[in-house]
Amino acid sequence: MAVDPVSAAFDATPRRDFLPPGLRRRAAYDGPLEIAAGQTSSQPRTVEDMLRLLDVRPGQRVLDVGAGSGWTTALLAHLVGPTGSVLGLELEEELVAFGGANLARADRPWAAIRPADPGVLGDPAGAPYDRILVSAMADELPAALVAQLADDGVLVVPVAGTMLRVANPGPVVTEHGRYRFVPLR
Repeated sequence: MAVDPVSAAFDATPRRDFLPPGLRRRAAYDGPLEIAAGQTSSQPRTVEDMLRLLDVRPGQRVLDVGAGSGWTTALLAHLVGPTGSVLGLELEEELVAFGGANLARADRPWAAIRPADPGVLGDPAGAPYDRILVSAMADELPAALVAQLADDGVLVVPVAGTMLRVANPGPVVTEHGRYRFVPLR
């Protein structure tokens, strides 16, 4: 029987390795955990749902908006493998350092976390991306991120409480349940 890629990514990328030492004992908790700067490590079930919607394939270029602790960046890096690339963006300097150190320990050099440019959503200069994951709540569908998708790209983003999957060509927007996240800024 074939191994499910998302389950394999979770097995290879334990959440505990991406939490502050004082929270590691709570890594199995299926809820958000505050990591620093008012940001959270998302609920594992939510991260799994998002990764399944994103449908990441080996060799793809992926943008991870709101990289936080680096856990989602590392999960995405496992999914794309060494022939792909993942760029994690994070606004909070403290989390850029924390997430970057966590990612370095995961030994996936085809992935990186860098500071997000204030006032710029995503990475327009590096576009297009095959997949874009957003781990923060937008008030409305971010057109700037849709514009950064490749011709057959997919964006997964929570908008006003609803998880959206945006697929090109189209774009075709579908709704996938209710979720809560920190605000996208």
